[in-house]
Amino acid sequence: MAGAATILHADLDSFYAAVEVRRDPSLRGRPVAVGGGVVLAATYEAKRHGVTAGMPGGEARRRCPGLVFAPAHFDDYVATSRQVMEIFERFTPLVEPISIDEAFLQVAGTVHLFGQPESIARQIREAVRAETQLAVSVGVATTKHLAKIASRVAKPDGLVVVPPGQEEAFLHPLPVEFLWGVGPVGQERLASYGVRTIGDLASLPSRTLASWMGDHWGPHLLELSHNVDPRDVVTHRRAGSLGAQSAGDATDLEQRHRTLLALAERIGTRLRRKHLAGRRVTVRARFDDMTAVSRAHVLPGPIAETQAIYDEAARLTDALIAERGPDRRISLVGISMSMLARVPDIQLELPLEGLPEAAAVRAGSRDNLRLADLDAAVDRARARFGKDAVRRAALLGREPEVRSPTDRMDEDDD
Repeated sequence: MAGAATILHADLDSFYAAVEVRRDPSLRGRPVAVGGGVVLAATYEAKRHGVTAGMPGGEARRRCPGLVFAPAHFDDYVATSRQVMEIFERFTPLVEPISIDEAFLQVAGTVHLFGQPESIARQIREAVRAETQLAVSVGVATTKHLAKIASRVAKPDGLVVVPPGQEEAFLHPLPVEFLWGVGPVGQERLASYGVRTIGDLASLPSRTLASWMGDHWGPHLLELSHNVDPRDVVTHRRAGSLGAQSAGDATDLEQRHRTLLALAERIGTRLRRKHLAGRRVTVRARFDDMTAVSRAHVLPGPIAETQAIYDEAARLTDALIAERGPDRRISLVGISMSMLARVPDIQLELPLEGLPEAAAVRAGSRDNLRLADLDAAVDRARARFGKDAVRRAALLGREPEVRSPTDRMDEDDD
C-alpha cells in the first residue's frame, strides 16, 4: 500500500489530568491541574482559561480562580500507558511509543484483518474508551509528521484522516506552529518575517529559510511543509536504555543538581539491580516555553555508579543550559543511560597521565571502584532494612518527584 494513508498517530487527551479525573469522578467537568508548584497537565476546562503544562502554579491560579490541583500519581500513569499500548498492539505489531501518552502505528500489514486505516482508528478509539475510560485522538496520514499534526487537529477526542493527494491542501492553511518542532520561539521568529501559516513557509526558497532558521533547521521545516518525511514507524526504540525525569522548577543551580542526584540514584539503583551498566549518558532539559533540548556523551567504559552518573549528567546539563538558555526557566530535567551491557569483569586502569574523562566516570579507575564499593554497601543495607534505611544527606527532606519515563530522548552527541 505504497503512498497510502496507513500511519496513525494516537494521542491520549490531557493524559495525566484525565487519569486523575478517572480516579476522582467528582472532578469531572471542573478545571483541574495536576501538580502543584508547576502544572504537569490540565483538563480542557482549565485550558480554556489559559492554563498550560509547564506553567507555575501561582500563575495558573491567577488565570483560573476556581482551579483544582490534584496530586500526581505516576505509577497509575505508567500502568495506564502500558494498558493503552497493549491495545494498540492488538491491531498491529508496529507500534512506536514516543512518550507515555502517544504512539505511532503502521497498519499497512493488518488492513486485511481489521479493515481500512480509518476503521482501525475508530476501533482503537472505542477500545481505549471502553477499557480505560480515557479519550484518545487519532490522526491518519501518509507520513508520521502529518499523522501527528492530524491528531492535534482532531483534539479533543476526535479522528482526522488526511487522504493521499490532499496533504498540502490540509497542511497549508494551518498555523506554522503546527509543524513538529516549531515552538513559541520559532513561531515568534517566523512571525517577525510575516510567516504565520504553513503555506506561507512552504512558498519560501530554501536558502531564505536557512538564513533565518539555520542551515539544518530551515530546509528541514521546508520539507515538512511539503509533507516530506521519510521516517518509518520503528518499534522497540527504547530497548537497552533506562531513564528517569523530574518535572518542577530546576532553574536554580543547587535545586537542579539536587534533582539530578535523585535521578542518578534512581537510575543507578535500577542498573545495579539488573546487573547492567551503560556507556551513553543522555540528559534532557525542558524550558518554560515547553521546548526541550537533549545532549549525550559516550564514555570509554560502562558505568552504573550513582555518583559517576550524577557527575556526568550535571556536567552535560549545565553545559547545555549555558549554551541554549542561561536566562530561561527550567521546568524539567531528565537522565537516560543507554548502550547497556551486562556488567563485565572490571579491567583495572593503568595510572596514565592525560586521560580524557574525569576519574569517577572511568570504569576501572580507583575513584570509580570506591564509588562501586559504596553503592554495593548502600544497596545491601536497603535490601535488608528498606529503601529509606540509607539516605543521601543532600536529599534529606528535599527529594524531588522522580518518574521513569517511557519516552525516548533525542540525542545530540557531545
